[in-house]
Amino acid sequence: MKNRDLQAQFRARFQNWQLAEGKKIFFASDFHLGSYPLAKSRERELIIIEWLDSIKHEADALFLVGDIFDFWYEYRQAVPKGYTRFLGKVAEWADSNIPIAFFGGNHDMWMWDYFAEEMGIPVFYDCEVWQINQKKIYIGHGDGLGPGDYTYKFLKKVFRNPFLQWLFRSLHPDIGIGLARFWSSHSRATNAKKEEDVFKGEAQEWLYQYSKKVEQQAHHDYYIFGHRHLPLDLNLSENSQYINLGEWFKSYSFAEMSAKTVELKYFKKS
Repeated sequence: MKNRDLQAQFRARFQNWQLAEGKKIFFASDFHLGSYPLAKSRERELIIIEWLDSIKHEADALFLVGDIFDFWYEYRQAVPKGYTRFLGKVAEWADSNIPIAFFGGNHDMWMWDYFAEEMGIPVFYDCEVWQINQKKIYIGHGDGLGPGDYTYKFLKKVFRNPFLQWLFRSLHPDIGIGLARFWSSHSRATNAKKEEDVFKGEAQEWLYQYSKKVEQQAHHDYYIFGHRHLPLDLNLSENSQYINLGEWFKSYSFAEMSAKTVELKYFKKS
């Protein structure tokens, strides 16, 4: 089935989703699988699989909120090699009829129909709003939102340009993927220098400020984002909450939605 058809099915299903008794919904982002050094990526992949195994029995749905891969580009007849264990685990969940939604991030925005056709998993490219247990949830990766970061916002338009995507596809995968991985590692190194794991205060947290602006226009109970490599759980108002999912390099953080609340949690690897 094509991705757009699965998107429509998923949106319809989650317009008013009720959690099954004793079940939970899980949200995670920023695994950056495939980042260098590859030995560390493989170690991280095994930790993620351990986490997925630990929550499967109580999972009612899983939201993967972007930058799951450090780079992903779908050629017509090829996808980046690697991630075998993770892809197998996600396929296992899909075959168990656990709904999974995948959000493209700034590192893996070039996903099209592979996940939909192979595993029945829809990929979303922009923020979505769903109602779960009578709670309205605003969810997206978070890149390019809020004030500032004009250089990236320009680059995002370039990366999403269909003609430029077509030009990139004309490169042999060995060249295209090699260039992209170099760019990705350079981008991550640059961001690391910005101390992105330091809380800047609410006034300087641009995704928090973006959520606050959206909240002024329409109420949402929860705003859930990735992208910002820092776990955050902040109140926007008395009945609205901003959560950033953090990353899986150091924090191993994720969000868990039960019948009563959404909480930021941390996986303790064995």
